[in-house]
Amino acid sequence: MKVWTILFGTLAAAALLGGCWLYTPDKPRAELERKYLRQPADMMTVAGISLHVRDDGPAGAPALILVHGFGSSLHTYEPWAEALKEDYRVIRFDLPGSGLSPPDPTGNYTDARSQMLILALMDQLDLPKAALIGNSIGGRIAWGFAADHPERVDKLVLISPDGFASPGFAYGKPADVPQVMQAMRFALPKSAIRPNLTASYGNPSRLSETAVTRYHDLMLAPGGRTALLKRMEQTVLTDPAERLPAIKAPVLLMWGKKDRLIPFSNSADYARLLPGSRLVAFKDLGHVPMEEDPQQSLAPLRDFLAE
Repeated sequence: MKVWTILFGTLAAAALLGGCWLYTPDKPRAELERKYLRQPADMMTVAGISLHVRDDGPAGAPALILVHGFGSSLHTYEPWAEALKEDYRVIRFDLPGSGLSPPDPTGNYTDARSQMLILALMDQLDLPKAALIGNSIGGRIAWGFAADHPERVDKLVLISPDGFASPGFAYGKPADVPQVMQAMRFALPKSAIRPNLTASYGNPSRLSETAVTRYHDLMLAPGGRTALLKRMEQTVLTDPAERLPAIKAPVLLMWGKKDRLIPFSNSADYARLLPGSRLVAFKDLGHVPMEEDPQQSLAPLRDFLAE
């Protein structure tokens, strides 16, 4: 959970210090769609709400469902998706209120809601089972889904997954979100985004200007910042020790040793609770290895999926 306070703490402080000149309005949805929506058909109605979904690869191939992290979007998996779609059906979607998926009209951003949407998406796409891949909070959502619906998951890949308690995020109660972070709804300058994104990379020089612009643009989608705050406020962690043992699928853990958002030491906790799981550690990478170095991180994933 430390990822949230690192990512937005300085943004809130900057907003308070900077005043009106830091005011950052939403970007028009039409502008964002021109830039980031591949085709109109990628906007789907799932369980009665609109989701941005990319579904690539042969319809009859083994299916992969990729879930992004907090403040991110399906674009974080773009290099992997391009490489994998020759052999797999690669399905990515933006969580409600993230990327190009509009805010959830129900106002519900709990993990249970996210897992219900995964189940509804699988049913709508006629997928009895799929390999589930998740990064950060997407990892937490993925392992929660695999624990609750083991019959729908044939393999599970967790990339620096969230889930263990940390300061401000105790088990069994809503997250303690500082009131000052509400300022991000009004002030979110690109200059404040960059240093926080570099914390996701083991080697910050790999962070491209294109990636910074994409993150910033999509976080300014109408209603997106309010949705992100609600997702934080509605997070209630459960002790992973109570749920991880219910997972039946083979598990691959992928973690950058230079992860400054969710500590690499958490990998040992997951490995202990998931006997038989496999850990791949990247000594020079950070929190988003699939984005920072797609080629290096893809190789062990391919091996795991092929088994």
